Amino acid sequence: MRIPLTWLREYAQVPAEATAEDVMTDLVKVGFEEEDVHRPLDEISGPIVVGQVLSKEPEAQTNGKTINWCTVRVVPEGATQTLDIDGIDPTGVQGIVCGAHNFEVGDKVIVTLPGAVLPGDFRITPRKTYGHVSAGMIASVRELGIGDDHDGILVLSTLGLDPELGTDALALLGLDDEAAEINVTPDRGYAFSIRGVAREYAHATDSVFTDPASLVSVTASTGAGHAIVLADGAPIYGIPGCDRFVARTVSGINATMPTPTWMSSRLRLAGIRSISLPVDISNYVMLELGQPLHFYDADKLDGAITVRRATAGETLKTLDGKVRKLDAEDLLITDGSGPIGVAGVMGGASTEVTSATSTVLIEAAHFEEVSIARSRRRHKLPSEASKRFERGVDPLVADIAAQRAVNLLVELAGGTEETTATDVNAVVASAPVFLPSGYTSARIGIEFTQSQIMGSLTDLGADVEKVDGGYSVTAPSWRHDLLTKEDLTEEVARLVGFDQIPSSLPTAPPGRGYSRKQQQRRRVVQALADSGLTEIMAYPFVSKASNDTFGVAEAGAPRTAVKLANPLSEEFGFLRTSVLPGLIEIAKRNHSRGFHDLALFESGLVFLPSDTLGTASIPPLGVKPSDEVLDALYDGIPYQPLTMAAVFTGKDSPAAPAHAPRAWDWADAIDAARLVADVVGVELIVSQGSHQAFHPGRAAQLTLRSGEVVGYAGELHPKLLSELNMPARSVAMEINAEKVFAAAADIIVAKPISTFPVATQDVALVVPAEVAAATVLETLREGAGELLEDVTLFDEYQGTGIPDGRKSLAFGLRFRAADRTLTSDEASAARASAVELAAERFGATQR
Repeated sequence: MRIPLTWLREYAQVPAEATAEDVMTDLVKVGFEEEDVHRPLDEISGPIVVGQVLSKEPEAQTNGKTINWCTVRVVPEGATQTLDIDGIDPTGVQGIVCGAHNFEVGDKVIVTLPGAVLPGDFRITPRKTYGHVSAGMIASVRELGIGDDHDGILVLSTLGLDPELGTDALALLGLDDEAAEINVTPDRGYAFSIRGVAREYAHATDSVFTDPASLVSVTASTGAGHAIVLADGAPIYGIPGCDRFVARTVSGINATMPTPTWMSSRLRLAGIRSISLPVDISNYVMLELGQPLHFYDADKLDGAITVRRATAGETLKTLDGKVRKLDAEDLLITDGSGPIGVAGVMGGASTEVTSATSTVLIEAAHFEEVSIARSRRRHKLPSEASKRFERGVDPLVADIAAQRAVNLLVELAGGTEETTATDVNAVVASAPVFLPSGYTSARIGIEFTQSQIMGSLTDLGADVEKVDGGYSVTAPSWRHDLLTKEDLTEEVARLVGFDQIPSSLPTAPPGRGYSRKQQQRRRVVQALADSGLTEIMAYPFVSKASNDTFGVAEAGAPRTAVKLANPLSEEFGFLRTSVLPGLIEIAKRNHSRGFHDLALFESGLVFLPSDTLGTASIPPLGVKPSDEVLDALYDGIPYQPLTMAAVFTGKDSPAAPAHAPRAWDWADAIDAARLVADVVGVELIVSQGSHQAFHPGRAAQLTLRSGEVVGYAGELHPKLLSELNMPARSVAMEINAEKVFAAAADIIVAKPISTFPVATQDVALVVPAEVAAATVLETLREGAGELLEDVTLFDEYQGTGIPDGRKSLAFGLRFRAADRTLTSDEASAARASAVELAAERFGATQR
């Protein structure tokens, strides 16, 4: 929220010499966070004054352009120039070359004189151009930093201004003001207004606050205004989508009237662009009072306005020109023609106020927060109105805000106030909250007096009554967040001052350090990072298609997933059952930004629901749940095993002289999976596997010695990579770290290093082509017995000399005894046993 200081000073006692930094320092005391300072004078400085064009002589140039040689008076007629700066004519008349053509002799304009500095550190000096010495510049809106229009210079009559010549233009255009920007947390939506911030500033400085709402006198209605019907047939959580709707009418307005500079400059400093007088008035009232408004062209309305939920098949063309398909949950503003707006989010194009509008219907309504938030997210339509409605708006200020808008339309647009009005009011009064005596002191840790407690809550705007055992507190209408005694306690502490709470460090209880699982995870993560991979964190929200592809090995196999009740995006409406979709999405994003050689990994949870998900009811607040209730809650939580995954694309290193980088392949993915197991002392069995997300012939299944499948590794499916616009031959692995960790021994005992020499022998076996090399390797390991220290595959061959349908596998065998030096006969005997078992199982023959 940006707060222009001149605006804030109207309702709070801000010292004249206070800067934006000073204001933010005070607001920090009551729990706000500093964001930024917006001070136009940091980028622009004078002399910048009002001038009047005395002459304008068009001159054609050889480059095809036509420039205007102008003389401009920058002091009142008969006065002399008091500025003594090089390039400023003492007569008060400047010669200026101007390339714009949208002005005439006699127009009053903004003149930047020599010595001025414009945004972008553009310094004005006399300079010779087009055969003249141009001593200044006639400025456009964009050059002054107050808008984007650069088609021509700023003619002051278009703003309704006729100032004296020589007037300081910085003050005239509000460029001498500044704004403090604060961060407003979601529970304090009232602070998205000058009214709310002024009240908080008064709390922080113990000064007087003038409520802008108290300065508006609502005209007594002489009869019913435009017909309004509240007909929410499907309220969310049983709360009506709209419980108050105020409608006021102003006729005979001139929508083309310029917005006064005092208003446009405040809007600009507050971060809102000036559009037209009616739109600017609605935004101004919203910023001042916190109540979003919507203006309709009353002549375009078709009968009564009805607030209801959308029905199937309805669409709406919104003010941004897009046609939107509406959802049954959307709360709509409708008339006889159908939808004319998404309530609290954006209006429809069919009833838009234009320059031809003469009669305006003002809407000041109170909408339920959840409905607005869901519509805003669903349609990706963030707006200043929705930002306020979804955080909570004061329902009792609607009629005041509507009256304020009426007054401004009458004053600035020449309209006539219609004394008829409509106010459909179904607002339910806030229930009182009981705050026990002594609770606040016990909770915060310091003593609070009765006067501090009652004074703080009264300053908030609450109604406080002393009752037996404590206080009965009714929160003000703009504080929807004050629902419990804890909320009230926090407010007392905040207003008395957080700095009054003494700091004391708690004594850390003795512990045993990290748990076994935490230690294992840290070791594995560090090992993967040490091996050259980069750790990332992806969102756990994925699409249904991603879960269908990565969540189960076999296409079409049954799969369950947790569907989010209120997703940030309908596209990503499920919790992940695999870590790979998020990893791949991040890799894809990096590729689109030119980073092609990637080795990424993530260690995170996946969500695998059982038959029981959630509970029938939520336990009440303020009461410790029983063991049975807690057990039911835990049973309803999906199984969330720790899972590790990695994705490799491109090459393993940058190209360099005398170094050719190697493309990542399936073996790298398998090595990464093996590393996870090796670090915790678990043996991983790698065999030919099949998974719908991986290449049919280049995928490995990862199992434990028990035979339990814990993951897959290999090359991703070419079709999948093509659909995702990922590089061909990208590889990945995913492993259930939870199961790997559980299989690890409590204590990993390092094997002693043998002092006896190793005996090595090779064997080449011819086996059927369909037999996996890993299966043959395990058979040799089994057959060779305890003397075999290691066996590795070093060659596979099919071709000349090998019968059709068979292949040759060459293995290196390492033998060693723990207590002696092996003889060649012992090693050969062990080798023969291994070959014999392979022959028995697969019909293997030595090559």
